[in-house]
Amino acid sequence: MKLSTKGRYGLRALIDLALYSETEPVSINTIAERQGLSERYLEQLMALLKKNGIVKSIRGASGGYSLAKPASEISVGDILRALEGNLEPVDCGGLNPEEGCSASGTCVTKYVWQRINESITNTVDEIMLDQILAESRKMPEQPSGSGRNCKG
Repeated sequence: MKLSTKGRYGLRALIDLALYSETEPVSINTIAERQGLSERYLEQLMALLKKNGIVKSIRGASGGYSLAKPASEISVGDILRALEGNLEPVDCGGLNPEEGCSASGTCVTKYVWQRINESITNTVDEIMLDQILAESRKMPEQPSGSGRNCKG
């Protein structure tokens, strides 16, 4: 499975938001500057995250974005599904009873696809945003905009 920039940049932006929005909302341009991302692209990602109830926006001079719920209640899976959609790397009709598959009864590869899909889902749903924040606080402070060199 390969994530697009939506998932990769969106996760980075959410980590940044969670780190800096504990006392006040954070503006898009502040996140974009710290992470080396386009403001326009970040606006699109935040709109998807807002639509899915992960962030909320506050209007006004001191407005911006903050988490819609505690970081301990937001999984990486929630974030990636909001930005990427379905995370299953293989779309197998044999795994979905409503779709059906003519070879479902004799196809042994569906077992492989099911195990891969379950592994990905379990992994991203077990990692909570607060765990990532705890890990990021252990790392040495990086200069502003250092996210530009990060491939993730």
